[in-house]
Amino acid sequence: MSVTLADVAARAGVSAATVSRVLNGNYPVAGETRSRVLRAVEELEYVVNGPASALAAATSDLVGVLVNDIADPFFAVMASAVQSEMGPGSDGGGSGSREPRNPQMMAIICNTGGFPERELTYLTLLQRQRAAAVVLTGGTVEDPAHSEALATRLRRLSDAGTRVVLCGRPPLPGSDALTVTFDNRGGARRLTEHLLSLGHRRLGYLAGPAARTTTRHRLEGHHVALAEAGLAGEATLTVHGAYDRAAGYDGTLELLRREPRLTAILAANDTVALGVCAALRDRGLRIPEDISVTGFDDLPFAVDATPALTTVRLPLADAAARAGRLALGRETPPAGGVATYHADLMARASTAPP
Repeated sequence: MSVTLADVAARAGVSAATVSRVLNGNYPVAGETRSRVLRAVEELEYVVNGPASALAAATSDLVGVLVNDIADPFFAVMASAVQSEMGPGSDGGGSGSREPRNPQMMAIICNTGGFPERELTYLTLLQRQRAAAVVLTGGTVEDPAHSEALATRLRRLSDAGTRVVLCGRPPLPGSDALTVTFDNRGGARRLTEHLLSLGHRRLGYLAGPAARTTTRHRLEGHHVALAEAGLAGEATLTVHGAYDRAAGYDGTLELLRREPRLTAILAANDTVALGVCAALRDRGLRIPEDISVTGFDDLPFAVDATPALTTVRLPLADAAARAGRLALGRETPPAGGVATYHADLMARASTAPP
C-alpha cells in the first residue's frame, strides 16, 4: 500500500499542509518541525505517488550533487567540476559528444556532513523534485543496512528517469548506477613502495574513518606493499581519524607517543598531512631530515606546502567533469558501467632517506 501525504503528516504530528510546505519549500517552517517532517518522510520512504506518478518520467532541470563537506577542497574541486559541465558552451567536452550544453541546468549541492541518514534523505527529496541527474561523490560508509537502503534509493531514482552517477566511490551492489572511481589501493601501494625504496622501515599511518570505503582501500594498498617487501608481519602503527588537519596534528602526537623512532608518516590525505607537518614542526622535528611525510589526492596546495608534499595525484576535476557529462547523458557510458582513474605518485621534497 502506497504511503500518502496524510501518513507522513500523522507520523510527524503535523498537518498535511505543513508537510506540503516543507517538501515544496514554498513557505517558511520552523526548523524543529521541518526536521520531524523530513524524518517521517525518510522513515516511511515517502515518494510522489497517485496522480503525480504520471510525471515520474518528466524530470526537472535540477542536478543534485552530494558531498560530505563542501568546505573540504577534495569535495569542492569535484563539485565545481560537475557544475562546470552545466554552464553554457559549445559542447560538453566529452569524447564523441557534440550536444550543446543546456544553460538552464542547475546544480544543487547537498552537504551530507558524512552522515548516512542525510544522504538517504537528500536522495528521497531529489526524487520528489524529479531531478534530471544525481552525482554522489566521495567514499561511502561500509554498513550493510545503509548499502541496501542506498541501493534502493538509487533504483527508485533510475526508475523515475533520473540518471545516477557515483564519483570517487566504488560500484554499489544492487544498483546499476554508472561509476567513476579512483585506484586508491594502487595509489597507496605506490606511496608505501616509494618510502620503502628510500629505506624507511618504521612507518606510521594516519588513516581516515574506519567505516569508509576510501579508508579501507588505501590501507589495503599500503599493506600489499609491505607484504611484497617481506614486512607483512611488521604491523604499521595506524591511527584512525577524520580527513581534516586537526586529525593530522593529534594523530601525529599519538604516533610519536607510541613510537618515538618513526622515520615516516603516511597521511590519509593532503589536508591531514598539513596537520602532520604542523605537529612535527611544533615538536622541533625537521621534514624530511627527521621524518618524511606523505599525503594523498594532490590537492592544489600540496605543491606549495613547505616542503612540497609528496603525495598521490588523483585527477579529481577530470573525473568529476566526466561524471557530470555522464549524468547529463553527454558521454557514452564506460564499458561495464565503471571508469577507473589511475593514481600517480608525485615525489617531492617532503620525503627523503631516513
